[in-house]
Amino acid sequence: MTYRLPTEAEWEYACRGGTRTRFSSGVGDDHLSRVAWYEGNSGRKTHPVKQKKPNPWGLFDMHGNVWEWCADWYGKEFYCESSPINPVGPEAGSNRVIRGGSWSYNSLSLRSADRNYGYPTGRTDFIGVRVLAVRR
Repeated sequence: MTYRLPTEAEWEYACRGGTRTRFSSGVGDDHLSRVAWYEGNSGRKTHPVKQKKPNPWGLFDMHGNVWEWCADWYGKEFYCESSPINPVGPEAGSNRVIRGGSWSYNSLSLRSADRNYGYPTGRTDFIGVRVLAVRR
């Protein structure tokens, strides 16, 4: 097995869990509270994984709790310029993509499609990792 960060496209695919709604749990904030820790319910801190319900594919905390690093470099217009099928991010950059929102952000930042960026050398209490195990 090898381990790596997901690409941005892989992350969003996993987050959606086969859905097409704003959140994998449904459309509104009332649905979001079932699956995510965010500004409205977190008490301004991270929480242990698996305290909320999983998405339809059984993945926990895809929305909220902490932003998650992706392998791709951030490009502001990336999705406007890339292939719609399994796009790969820019070859270089100064910021990496983060996805999912966190306990300190509002619900808009937790949408399956929302994207942001972070400085790879920076440290915060609201960015974490989700690693993929890949069979060779």
